[in-house]
Amino acid sequence: MKERSRSMIKDIGGKRFLHDIRYRRDRYRQFIGIAFVVLVSVAGWPVAGLYWVGVLLACSGIAVRLWASGHIKKNKVLATDGPYAYVRHPLYVGNILLGCGFSLSSGLWWSGPLFILILLVFYPQAIRREDDKLQHLFKEDWEQWRKQTHALLPRLTSKKSPAGGWSFRQSLRQNGEPLIALFLLACLYILYLRL
Repeated sequence: MKERSRSMIKDIGGKRFLHDIRYRRDRYRQFIGIAFVVLVSVAGWPVAGLYWVGVLLACSGIAVRLWASGHIKKNKVLATDGPYAYVRHPLYVGNILLGCGFSLSSGLWWSGPLFILILLVFYPQAIRREDDKLQHLFKEDWEQWRKQTHALLPRLTSKKSPAGGWSFRQSLRQNGEPLIALFLLACLYILYLRL
């Protein structure tokens, strides 16, 4: 009887996991991203030139994420200033820069293809879900903003002032972004020790 119960629990857990990966994979996006960074930081053997190019990309990603997280007011106000004046999903743009940066910094040939796979599995669905939610919450304002602002490719000019409204407190409270930035810099330092 106990064996059958364990089997049922495993089956329900396994079925739920497969269901989530197929339909709700955004639940795992942050965990997979962190696992990727840790994996390439621990397993990496950097090459000097690639390492420094990767550091530049990763630090750009950190800066974009810090900038974006200090402007977002989740589900309360449609953020259209700061980086949101240039691109609808600057946190994802920051993640892409981070992933590319860590792939190059690690010196691991397989890190690039693995990161591309992660992007393809998680980001299209996450962007659709986020856009649907914002459209539902902010209706006409979102439609107007969407027409002027691409999802991931930043435009070169902005109609709104990109400088206003950034808050360190907001960045810390919404995402814990300054702490994440310190963690990412520590991972880059771990790779630096292997140069």
